[in-house]
Amino acid sequence: MLQTIAAFDRIGEENAFAVLARATQLAAQGRDIINLGIGQPDFRTPEHIVEAAIKALHDGHHGYTPATGILPLREAVAADLQKRFGARVSPDEVMIMPGGKPTMFMSILMFGEPGAEIMYPDPGFPIYRSMIEYTGATPVPVPIREENNFAFSAEETLKLITPRTRLLILNSPANPTGGVTPKTEVDKLVAGLERHPDVAIMSDEIYDHMLYDGETHVCLLTYPSIRDRVILLNGWSKTYAMTGWRLGYAVWPGRLYDYARKLAVNLHSCVNASAQFAGLAALTGPQDAVAKMVAEFDRRRKVVVEGLNKLPGVSCKMPKGAFYAFPNVKRTGWKAKTLASSLLEDAGVAVIGGPDFGILGEGYMRLSYANSTENILRALERMGDFLASRKAA
Repeated sequence: MLQTIAAFDRIGEENAFAVLARATQLAAQGRDIINLGIGQPDFRTPEHIVEAAIKALHDGHHGYTPATGILPLREAVAADLQKRFGARVSPDEVMIMPGGKPTMFMSILMFGEPGAEIMYPDPGFPIYRSMIEYTGATPVPVPIREENNFAFSAEETLKLITPRTRLLILNSPANPTGGVTPKTEVDKLVAGLERHPDVAIMSDEIYDHMLYDGETHVCLLTYPSIRDRVILLNGWSKTYAMTGWRLGYAVWPGRLYDYARKLAVNLHSCVNASAQFAGLAALTGPQDAVAKMVAEFDRRRKVVVEGLNKLPGVSCKMPKGAFYAFPNVKRTGWKAKTLASSLLEDAGVAVIGGPDFGILGEGYMRLSYANSTENILRALERMGDFLASRKAA
């Protein structure tokens, strides 16, 4: 039998794709499935962005680009960060990536090894822990608690840092909870991190445009005292409905940039050329489609939370960002993953069980409201009927 490297036995995956596959399979069998599981906008990529990619192909942009990305796009990213947050970023710190995950992969690979500790949000995006375990480092969960409106606690986070801590992963607005950490709490965290100069920070800010109720985004690049050890993860997937384009970017501290470039050369050579021109059009073109999409998510957010709070045994905090609700289902008597599976198989509603996002996810489920209001209302009705008629398994 072929021998595999032990590290691959430690690697996990993102169960949202497994749920998507099962939902697709059931739909192919003729079932009416409402998918509130997958985290992608249900909008088309804005037309001027699509046209920019087509033009790039017609103009002959068919070959390799620099591993770090085309210069006009890196300049546009730097200009966008300056315009929106006042963050001074050189294009030479920006690297264009094939989505957001490669930045996670590279960051964790740089700092993860046996004996090291890497801190990550729990509940949080499952690939964080998966990659930490793959490197042999010890994953240290940072609790993200409902009673704190799913924001991280600076005090609790700082207490978890040890001499072995190499990297801290942050995510706000957050997947899966929709939580947004306020600036006052970020300020406290940054002040505390000044006492830990050897801890790098990877800030996943992929949902930075998706904020509600007057919330504003706090970009970690705007803090001078930690600027030389912040890795920013961001991209186009969520903001511009471009999940399938596989286009993201990272901002790397100077001392790490060349390591990331070498990894890119070894891993993917460069990002699709036409997609990069599409990304350029997205950043430099009209932003009205983004505003319309976020406004629609806001309307759906209110519908889904109101409906969830009417279901037997369910309560739900109002999310402040992203496009996820994270209802508490403990009073239903069901285990979260069992309930999620039963809702898909028996009620035709695809959601994700909270434990797929971490140990502290038990008792919760993630619903994406990146679906039509009509479908959300239909899903809520089915969930209500299911919970009223079925006892916990």
